[in-house]
Amino acid sequence: MLDLEKWQEIAGVISKNKLRTFLTALGVIWGIFMLVFMMGFGNGLERGVMATTAPQTINACYVWAQRTTIPFKGLPAGRRARLRNADSEAIGSQVEGIKYLSPRIQMGGYRDQNNVTRGTRAANCSVYGDCPEFLYFQPMDLNGRFVNQLDMEGKRKVAVVGARVASVLFGPNENPIGAHIKIKGVYFKVIGVFRSLAEGEQAARNDQQVYVPFTTFQQVFNYGDRLGWFAVMADDGVSVSAIENDVKAVLSERHGVHPKDHLAFGSWNSEEEFMEIKNLFDGIKLFIWFVGICTLLAGVFGVSNIMLIAVKERTREIGIRKAMGATPNSIVSLVVQEALVLTSIAGYIGLIMAVFVLEYVGDLIDSMAGDASVLRNPDIDLSVALVALGALVLAGIIAGILPARHAARINPILALRS
Repeated sequence: MLDLEKWQEIAGVISKNKLRTFLTALGVIWGIFMLVFMMGFGNGLERGVMATTAPQTINACYVWAQRTTIPFKGLPAGRRARLRNADSEAIGSQVEGIKYLSPRIQMGGYRDQNNVTRGTRAANCSVYGDCPEFLYFQPMDLNGRFVNQLDMEGKRKVAVVGARVASVLFGPNENPIGAHIKIKGVYFKVIGVFRSLAEGEQAARNDQQVYVPFTTFQQVFNYGDRLGWFAVMADDGVSVSAIENDVKAVLSERHGVHPKDHLAFGSWNSEEEFMEIKNLFDGIKLFIWFVGICTLLAGVFGVSNIMLIAVKERTREIGIRKAMGATPNSIVSLVVQEALVLTSIAGYIGLIMAVFVLEYVGDLIDSMAGDASVLRNPDIDLSVALVALGALVLAGIIAGILPARHAARINPILALRS
């Protein structure tokens, strides 16, 4: 590999037919360019989709009551379980592997909007009763503080408002923290203003919400010990899907629901959604690798064909080499090195071009769409680039083997007569 004369000879052979060499290298350049570019584009798309999804942990689920579909123990179908505070205590004591459990309640029900007022201003928003643990389920950029345990125990009339709610109820130069707002005729003191870390429509919905202490909500708005649903987070290393089933089993037993009535309690599992998205993008990456490798192989086959032509053109030269004592291995090594040099140089150029285009596209999208873009930082990992280069080197060796074996079989006497 360090034979200077051999490398000079390889350079001379490659540069002898410049147009043919360029067209052959172009196929390899395009193959590695498409592979790297599509991988980077896929990574950017995955980041964009993940960013537009609420930044919830993948080990959380939400469980609520629905209507039963199977009669059980003399109770008819079509009834709805009434969730109570005692259900929360039962879940916490009977279900193992729970890290955080947060019962929740919403004024007016799911997606109901309630006017929250301050003086002559009114904001149409959703009002929730929540526990301090809910902060772990919905990460937020918080100015001030969230509901704490003292608020729960003292049933304090305090509220945490979203950024959009604050912008409607307060002027641009007013500090919401410490001021009072009115919810259904009851005054609450604002202790925090938050901005959701989600993006898009999810962020807009979150920023239009108001949180008050769970116990205060129940007392002030006459909900007694009723609650709406549960937010449950599993311990590290524990499947939230198993926790979800256990929570439903406890609720079914407490409310006289048939064990096989899977519609009596609804649920949403962030782990399942995450895995669906992950599997989707794993499939996309596999497809990209397939298309990219096929495109790269097309370029490599072109290199192999050109090397066959080059070997035929050099039949007399190879015959002279063999007549002077050149071994078949030396002939094979020469041809394989020529193919490897050609594919490596072309592949490196294609890789650099792909990285440059990805950087340009990423900067262009950031400047035009910013955080609203579904494509984020389209680039590739170093490991992927190394794998692509390794595949390219292997392809170069494969491209040279067939022409090299043909060259090694040339009869020197027949070659000299060529």
